[in-house]
Amino acid sequence: MEFDNIYEGIKKSASAADAIGSTLKFDFGDEKVFIDGTGDENVVSKEDNDAECLIIVSMENFIKLTTGDLNPMGAVMTGKIKIKGDMGVAMKLQSLLG
Repeated sequence: MEFDNIYEGIKKSASAADAIGSTLKFDFGDEKVFIDGTGDENVVSKEDNDAECLIIVSMENFIKLTTGDLNPMGAVMTGKIKIKGDMGVAMKLQSLLG
């Protein structure tokens, strides 16, 4: 249930944001969310595709991030979030999830 809420939230936010111009994947362990922003809009799916930027985070920490209870930079520095690939894409997250 928790993952479905996260997925729907990402889908809603991504559809309202400008296309990110690349691909991004959230890895929550067993669950994945893939965002393809290479076209005119961000397309969100549960596919486990390769992405230009991979963000590895627990669902608990992702929720804390989106509610403002976890500082993004602090989370990266303490290993609560791991970012692999294009950091420029990761920097677009704030506008994507706004």
